[in-house]
Amino acid sequence: MAISAGPRIARGVLMLVVLFSCALALPVGAQQQQPEDPEDEKQIGLWLDQGLSTGLSPNKSLEIEFHERFDEQFSNFFEYFVQGGLAFRLKPWFTLIPIYRYQRFPSNPSIAYENRLQLNLTFSTSRGPWRPILRTLIEGRFPDNRPASARLRFRPGVEYTLPLRMTRRPVLVLNNEFFIVPGNNPFANGGSSFTQSRFQVGVRLPVAGSFSIRPYYMLQSVNLPEGWDTNEIVGISLALKIRNNNK
Repeated sequence: MAISAGPRIARGVLMLVVLFSCALALPVGAQQQQPEDPEDEKQIGLWLDQGLSTGLSPNKSLEIEFHERFDEQFSNFFEYFVQGGLAFRLKPWFTLIPIYRYQRFPSNPSIAYENRLQLNLTFSTSRGPWRPILRTLIEGRFPDNRPASARLRFRPGVEYTLPLRMTRRPVLVLNNEFFIVPGNNPFANGGSSFTQSRFQVGVRLPVAGSFSIRPYYMLQSVNLPEGWDTNEIVGISLALKIRNNNK
C-alpha cells in the first residue's frame, strides 16, 4: 500500500506544481498585454508647441500652453493637449507652477484621453552668458481606462546666449529629461522604473521683446519590454509674453 501510494502522491504533487505555474503565468501574460504609453513617439515626429504667459503681478503670472504632436514621419496626428497654471516666482532662482493638463489621443484605440496634475519646480541662475536650469515635474496621471499612476521627470539643462552682434541674440538650449515611475506603472515598460529619456537641443530666436521662436531637435528613448526604442523628433516652439502695464 505504501509503495502504490507513492506514485499517486507524486502525480498529485506534479499536478499542483503545474496548476501553480499556470496561476503564476496568468498575471505575467496580462502584464505583457499592457499598452505602450500613448505619448510615445513612432518613427520620426513633429511637435508643435505654443506658450502664452501674462503677468499678474511682479512675481506671479498665468501660463497657458497648447501642444500638437505628429508621428510616423509627420503623417499621423496622434496627440494634442492644453495645460494651464499659475507661476509663482518665490525667489530669483526658484519658480513653482501647479498645472492642470487635459490630453487627447485621437488615433489611439485603447486610450482616448488623460488628465494630469503637475507640479513644476524650476531652479535656475545666470552666470554671464550661461544659465544652468533644473526642472522637476511631479505628475499624477489619470487615463480614461487605466489605473492612476505617479511619475517624476528631471530635466537638467543649460542655456547659452550666443556672442553675436545683434540686438536680440539667439540662445542655445540644451537639456536631457529623465522619466521615473516610482510605483505602479499601468503601461508596458522594460521592467525598470526608468521609463524614458528625452535629449533636446535647440536655438531660441527672439523675434521681438515679447515673442520668440525655438526650433529644436530631440531624441526620445523609451524603455519597452523588447528593449530601448529611440525615435527622432523635430519641434517648433512659439512663446508669447503679454505684459500688463497696470501691475
